[in-house]
Amino acid sequence: MKTATETRHILDQLEAQHPDADTALHHTSAFELLVATILSAQSTDERVNLVTPALFRRYPTAVALAKATAAELEPQIHSTGFFRAKSKALAGMARALVNDHGGDVPADMEALTRLPGVGRKTANVVLGHALGVPGLPVDRHVLRVANRIGIAESDKPDLVERQLCDALPAARWTRTSDTLILHGRRICKPRPLCDRCAVQEVCEYFHALARERPAAARKRPVAPRKVRAPRR
Repeated sequence: MKTATETRHILDQLEAQHPDADTALHHTSAFELLVATILSAQSTDERVNLVTPALFRRYPTAVALAKATAAELEPQIHSTGFFRAKSKALAGMARALVNDHGGDVPADMEALTRLPGVGRKTANVVLGHALGVPGLPVDRHVLRVANRIGIAESDKPDLVERQLCDALPAARWTRTSDTLILHGRRICKPRPLCDRCAVQEVCEYFHALARERPAAARKRPVAPRKVRAPRR
């Protein structure tokens, strides 16, 4: 795994390649971002952004959303997928905010993760982007990119979060997540575009592929030469 100094240098290069890195979920408050992030599970940010404007007009606050039933919410968020589970989570989350936090979104990891439908990744998104509290959300893109480059070494989100946070100052945590997510969407896809990567030269995955290519070529069976039969 890369050292902290190497990790910071790699992130400098990736941030320069993706200067527009930020959450793609549209929001104007911590409450809106919390709702949007819950909806984004197993969906796309683009799809969520199509659904949330009408949802936020109808339920602009936790107090308003707490009055809704799951059955009322289901048709409004149907297109985001897993709408039954998400409807229950949204209604339960809003009621918990009203009952336990006066309708406000708490700026605390432990309090956030006690809310229905809120895990550590969602809490980190809200903390870092809406509440000014450093957080490093780890999704599938962060997992893939960080492990490929070698700045993390685990398939467990909590451990990757800890490894990255240990290597970086807290002020960089949220931007690091945004940058790795965007790099995973644009460049380091499941089938990566390595020729477009700003950190190709220090990427462990790229060098592993380069080592495998000559070996694969050596093992490739030689096709038998075709011999043309003589004419009679």
